[in-house]
This record gives sequence, structure tokens and C-alpha cells, in this order.
Amino acid sequence: MNIVTEHKISGKPITDKPHKRPVRMVRWLIIVGTLLALLVGGLVWFNYFRGKMIAQFFATMKPPPTSVNIATATTETIPNLLTAVGDLAAVHQVNVTSDVNGRITDIQFTAGASVKAGTPLVQLFDGPEQGDLANFKAQQRVAQLSLDRAKQLAERQVGPQATVDNAQAVFDQASAGIAKTEAIISQKLVRAPFDGELGVRRVEVGQYLTAGTQIVSLTDLSMLYANFTVTEKDSGQLKVGQIVRIAVDAYPGRTFEGKITTIEPQIAADTRNIRVQATIQNPDKILKPGMFATTTVVLPDKPPVVTVPETAVDYTLYGDSVYLLSEKKEEDGKTSLIATRTFVQTGKRLEGRAEVLKGLKEGDRVVAVGQLKLQSGAPVTISNDPVPAIPAKPPRY
Repeated sequence: MNIVTEHKISGKPITDKPHKRPVRMVRWLIIVGTLLALLVGGLVWFNYFRGKMIAQFFATMKPPPTSVNIATATTETIPNLLTAVGDLAAVHQVNVTSDVNGRITDIQFTAGASVKAGTPLVQLFDGPEQGDLANFKAQQRVAQLSLDRAKQLAERQVGPQATVDNAQAVFDQASAGIAKTEAIISQKLVRAPFDGELGVRRVEVGQYLTAGTQIVSLTDLSMLYANFTVTEKDSGQLKVGQIVRIAVDAYPGRTFEGKITTIEPQIAADTRNIRVQATIQNPDKILKPGMFATTTVVLPDKPPVVTVPETAVDYTLYGDSVYLLSEKKEEDGKTSLIATRTFVQTGKRLEGRAEVLKGLKEGDRVVAVGQLKLQSGAPVTISNDPVPAIPAKPPRY
């Protein structure tokens, strides 16, 4: 009988034993999975707890108030000024020259001296002209005698009237020769055309001077012109007679006052600027033609505006702003000061103060010094230290 084919008998050999499950491996897998789950859960809980504690720390932490200097916005009338740049020119200035050619025989002036109109400066050689003058004067005397004799004969009806006319013509020719020669002689003596200050001498005795050659410069320093330009937009505010203040680099901190005397009737097509000329009295003669000048035209006053110290305004690409102070009531009932950044529209700046056209009203308190340490909404305290003085304007070079 075949045991394998017997009913109710398995086909496996009786010698095979049943396979056992790896209990130890399963146990290790469970342990490792549990540890990993605990590790991941711990990390997640730690991150959540850390974020919550950081948020709670920053929510409860309040930085100490920043000490700042404050200023109060006030309403005042700002001088309405129009500033431009220009230069100074003399009202009377000329390079003294000779009208005729000639050799210099005498120099009768000292370089840098003050002279009056008509003062002799340079004498050119006029010997031939002096000889011609003497000749014409002699001819005039002879012609005068002949004319008188002809008139006497004509009155007696002894001589003809034609003789009188010829004698008169000869006399007139001699007189004309004298006048011409005296004019040439006067040209040989160069005189100052007006009162003024002489410059550097440019000729020497014995030099042959051609007509038009500069001898010396002559400048009248008692009155100067201030020439400057303004834009087409500002030209409508200008009128003849308005006061102009002049400042020059040679005398820092000092101003010179004059009045507008001429406004160019045409606007330059290339620059769209208009040329303006003011007259400045220079009694001390310290201003010189050619000086660079900063001109300030005093315009009619505008209505009062709100102003703050210039240091209170932050000028950035995003706009001008100030830190406005406001009171905030805390939970404990105390009141603290809060600085809030407020954007404003500013106007002109003058003598350390800035116009605020929009954004502030009279009586508002703003931070004047200490903005660099602030953020909008930060608490502040008022410092007892004095506000630093406004620095002087740096010199121009």
C-alpha cells in the first residue's frame, strides 16, 4: 500500500517539521517603530513649543522707551524769497586805449590809483601837430588882418565885396586848421573818461602805441550790477524795484542790498530762463566785478504756514515724514508717549526750519532729534538734554 495515496494522509513526508514565525524580528520592528514615532513626535512638539514660547516672549517683551528731543509745530510767516545765482559786473568799466598811433613820451598815472574824469594818463609824441597848430595860428592872424582891411575898404566903397569874401574864406580855413590840429593834439593826450579805479599798467615809455591797444583798465566801483537768471515759472513774481540781497564767497555771513532795475523782456528759447539785473551800491568798494554771487529776491509775504525744525523731517525716496507724538493709555492706567511715523508735504526751508504744507497742525509735537533709533509705534521719553544747535552752512569752494 502506498502511504502517500492513502486517504486522510498528507502528501508531505512525515519527516518534515512545521515552520516557526520569527517572533524576535517582529518584536524588534515594533520597538524600532515605537522609538521612531516617539522621536518624530518629540521633534514636532519641541518645534511647536519653541515657536509658542518665542511668540509669547516677543509679545510680552516691551523695549525700553527711547529718549528723544521734541519740538512743537508752530504757525509763522516765512519770508518769501527767490534764490538764484549770478555774477557781478561794473556799471562803468572800460579798457583805456588811444584813438591814434604814436610813441609814448610820458605816463602820468600810477597803477591802481583812483582818478577823476579827465585826468591825463598817457602823452603821445605830438611835435608835428604842435608845429601845424602854430602854422595855422599864424595864418589865422594874417587872415584876420586882411579881413579887417578889406572890410574897411569896402565900407569906404574903395574895395570890392569880393575881396572881403576871399579874406573871410582864408580866415575860416585857418580857423578850421587850428580846430583840426587841436583835436589831433587832444587825441595824443589820453585822459580818463570817468571817475574810477585804474588797473595794471600795460604800456611803457617809448613804446609805439597803435590805435586800440589797451593802456590800462578803468573801473567805477561805486555801483555794480548783479546779473542773474530765474526760471520762466518764477518770472511772474518779479517786478522792477524789488529788494535783492547779495552774498559773495569773499565775505561770508555778510549781505549787500540792492534793487531790481532791469528785467529782460524776452525769455531765452534754449533755457527758458529770463535775465534779471539789479543795481547794488558799493560805497566801501569791496565788491569786485566778476565775483560769483548768490542773489535772493525778497518777494511779498505769503500767508502763515506750519513750521517745524528742519531736523524733525526725514527726507527719503518714499516721501517726507516726521514722527508725531501721541499719548497711549496702558493697561495699568498709566499714560505713555508713542512716536508714529506720519508722512507730510514740505515746502521751503529757511534758517533751520521747514514748511509743512500738509500732515501737521499747529501744536502737534514731533521728534526733533533721535529719529534714527525709532520705529513707528515705539514708546519714547522726552530727553532733558538741550537740542543741538543748527550747524553753520559749509563754505562754497
